[in-house]
Amino acid sequence: MKLVIIAGGKGTRLGLKEIPKPMVVINGKPLLEHQIDLAKRYGLTEIYILSGHLSSVIIDHFGDGANFGVNITHVVEDKPLSTAGAVKQLEGLIEDRFMVFYGDTIMDLDLTNFIGFDSENMDSIGSILVHPNDHPYDSDLIEINANERVTAFLSKPHKEDLFYSNMVNAALYILSPKVFDYITPNEASDFGKHIFPQILETENLYAYKTTEYIKDMGTPDRFAKVENDLVSGKVARLNRSKKQKAVFLDRDGVLNKEVDQLTNIEDFELIDGTVRAIKSLNKSDYLVIVITNQPVIAKGFISTKQLNSIHKKMDTLLGNEGAFLDDLFYCPHHPETGFEGEITELKIECECRKPRPGMLLKAAQQYNIDLENSWFIGDRYTDIAAGKSANTNTILLKTGHAGNDKDRFDSIESDFEFNNLLEATDYILINELKKVK
Repeated sequence: MKLVIIAGGKGTRLGLKEIPKPMVVINGKPLLEHQIDLAKRYGLTEIYILSGHLSSVIIDHFGDGANFGVNITHVVEDKPLSTAGAVKQLEGLIEDRFMVFYGDTIMDLDLTNFIGFDSENMDSIGSILVHPNDHPYDSDLIEINANERVTAFLSKPHKEDLFYSNMVNAALYILSPKVFDYITPNEASDFGKHIFPQILETENLYAYKTTEYIKDMGTPDRFAKVENDLVSGKVARLNRSKKQKAVFLDRDGVLNKEVDQLTNIEDFELIDGTVRAIKSLNKSDYLVIVITNQPVIAKGFISTKQLNSIHKKMDTLLGNEGAFLDDLFYCPHHPETGFEGEITELKIECECRKPRPGMLLKAAQQYNIDLENSWFIGDRYTDIAAGKSANTNTILLKTGHAGNDKDRFDSIESDFEFNNLLEATDYILINELKKVK
């Protein structure tokens, strides 16, 4: 597979004057060189670099790529063409599916897994990599359906009253050459704003969700944070090929105030301290994943669409404060019948409903999680039992139900108990620091 790197950024916000943005030095070498090293590691050695502003700096440094173990072809635009317009220059030069990097991101991703995902959807025009971040309010967002097909693009700036899923276009794609048919030559156009929304009308486009490290460094604050993560090794540690750690969280009574059979989005309210707890976990190497039973679906009390709206509100309340969840898994089933309007096909004994560990095991498989070094935090012994079955460490909170279902689980004990989520996450992170030292 060939790789295309869009490297036309100026770096104005970083105060760059003599070099283009992709050539800013980070941890001892140009950002673009970090990207080429990653590509080479995964066998992507045929590379097109699309540049414009101060392109000679890039060409002089990399040449034909021989000194870096790759083969580089430079294409220089004579006027700014934005992302899609720049890629259009390669029409006729690329005949198979190709990968696209944006030249202003630091990342370490299991590209083999991404390529494998795309290969399962060869009838599509491509796959885009998406992830949550700590500033979704000023990011280009997407929406997907249950089959991971992209259904909408929400370009920034967003409406003030928008509830969104924190699913950000991470600016890394695998595309079919068919994409060239949708791009006007010699005209500036952007993939996220112009091309992809148009494509959705006639083509399938899929989203590959990842928790791996990929961040732009377009402002001084972001640059400093990214460089620190690179130096500390965090960037490399989050690669999916390496075992990850997670803090799994129940939803009701842990993140948000307990409401019996929560179905009204107006009743969803975060517990004090939730944002601070999630932000502290986001700064660590722990993934943050919600695991929740939602029998209100099977009972017919709420639709899947309404539940998704509640989860969008949760993402928005967290995201507006710079916190995020890496993923959320919910079980829609309920084994007992007799509810008016119930969904018959969901009234089953399943493997995902807690206290069974199905959702935890699914998350572990998807994100390569080491369950023995992970945690499950809940307010019921149903949660503790699920965590024990999956071999995680467990914490019972005194919020929400505060363990009032103990009579159903006489032989189950949590490893620890804390008053609230903030206390629990502080304990986890303090002990993690002790391990490092």
